[in-house]
Amino acid sequence: MGTKARELVGANVKKMVTLLNKAFADEWLAYYQYWVGAKVARGQMRTAVTSELEEHAADELKHAGMLTERIIQLGGTPILRPEEWYKQTNCGYDAPEDPSVKTLLKQNVKGEQCAIDVYRKLAEEAKGTDAITYHLALEIMEDEVEHEEDLEALLEDMSQG
Repeated sequence: MGTKARELVGANVKKMVTLLNKAFADEWLAYYQYWVGAKVARGQMRTAVTSELEEHAADELKHAGMLTERIIQLGGTPILRPEEWYKQTNCGYDAPEDPSVKTLLKQNVKGEQCAIDVYRKLAEEAKGTDAITYHLALEIMEDEVEHEEDLEALLEDMSQG
């Protein structure tokens, strides 16, 4: 990171890298939860649900890449060992042990709600000191809000049928 950029972030660089890495862990676990959920899904509206889960998985992977770039810009190192994801996650991981589409959707709504909160807090932490991380958090949070809406709409469609 450049000298002027480091000055802008100030003493918060280490804390910001820690928060970004925790979000990075969340994104990898969310990616896998969506991806594997799409593979094992069973039940009503399966095709629509798996399509949505696969789309969300791709978005979570994109978010992990965005977070990695910012962590590196700040002079940090992204989490290098997948087992560390479990230790640093904010939102955890809900294994899709019950492959019913309704259960998968509910698990993923819960994950999105947690992610929205994570990015809201990250934006608050970055506001006024780290404009780049602030805007990154808002951009990802916008996607997470859209994901929650998509999943809740599918649940609502199922209850109508």
